[in-house]
Amino acid sequence: MAQKRKKASNKKTRPVRKKKKHLTKADLEYFKQVLLAKRRELLVNVNEIGDEALKKSRLDASGDLSSMPIHMADLGSDNFEQEFALGLLDSEVQLLREIDDALGRIEEGSYGVCEGTGEQITKARLEAKPWARYCVEYARKVEQGLIVEETEEE
Repeated sequence: MAQKRKKASNKKTRPVRKKKKHLTKADLEYFKQVLLAKRRELLVNVNEIGDEALKKSRLDASGDLSSMPIHMADLGSDNFEQEFALGLLDSEVQLLREIDDALGRIEEGSYGVCEGTGEQITKARLEAKPWARYCVEYARKVEQGLIVEETEEE
């Protein structure tokens, strides 16, 4: 009797891998701590900027107690500085919102996932911008105006 031999297959079979989770619990804890530290820093900045921007008068801002009249050019400079500080304050408050949103994504388990594509955001991007909502490619398209970013109505 002839023995039957199994025909050798030229195909290499790959072991089935379970999809590895992008961020480990340790990664998530690390990014949470980074976000919380940045949040604390911003809160200090917001308070300081707010205190300076919202001074009631030039006398309060400069500590000048003389009763000399204020020159119109000085008033213009004061107004510019106040508007600049308020713009900066608005930017800091917006960043605080983004950080709070990122902390929420950590809690709900969607942190590190691009909100536009559903793909993983690279760790390098999260290191550079831990509050990132989008992967680099999608963010670039948003910046170029190719994609309209959805914003929450307040």
